[in-house]
Amino acid sequence: MWQHLYDELKDYGFMVFAVAMESRGPEAARPWIEAAKTTYVSVIDADHRLAELYNMVNVPEAVWIDEAGRIVRPTEVAGSGDYFRKMDRVTRTLPEEGKAMRESMRTRYMDALRDWVKNGNRSEFAFDANAARGHVRKQTEDVALAHCWFRLGRHLHAAGRAEEAEAALAEASRLHPDSWNIWRQMGDMKLEGKPNPDFWGRVDKLGARRYYDKIDMPGMP
Repeated sequence: MWQHLYDELKDYGFMVFAVAMESRGPEAARPWIEAAKTTYVSVIDADHRLAELYNMVNVPEAVWIDEAGRIVRPTEVAGSGDYFRKMDRVTRTLPEEGKAMRESMRTRYMDALRDWVKNGNRSEFAFDANAARGHVRKQTEDVALAHCWFRLGRHLHAAGRAEEAEAALAEASRLHPDSWNIWRQMGDMKLEGKPNPDFWGRVDKLGARRYYDKIDMPGMP
């Protein structure tokens, strides 16, 4: 999806800068990046500095930044939605309703991005400075501390101090329970890449709450 969009829009000056937030480092992320065969920039953020700076809590999320370095749309879900919750958990397939929602959300998001690339600040999807500030997720002391505990946990894990690492990562997740990034990476390090068996249980506990935040964009459910 992103490669296709990059090929289509690169002559307009459009760039994709993809960041894999992978605490286990390059060897864990490399197969996915190489399989995608991208020609845009892909980097690996083992310390989750991007998540800390832009308050990212899930994947895929994106930030739109213009040629002057101004954030036009702060961190938001990049065309995904809770349609995945309709998935058959055994076959991992979506019903037709879920497939239609997935296609609709991706199409709307990509079309909005195309409009912004071609029309700049005249695009209806580009926030002005005040609107952009109003869409920034609020940082709190707990969120800031959570990222510190996360980095400590990662370094303890790399040093082979598993019990201390697990305690630090658990504290990070406790302080920032909305961060699926922290929770997911905690599981990946603990389980050495095996699927976290608690994922669906944690999703189910959301009840009517959303897994992905709603995108402030016309036509998005």
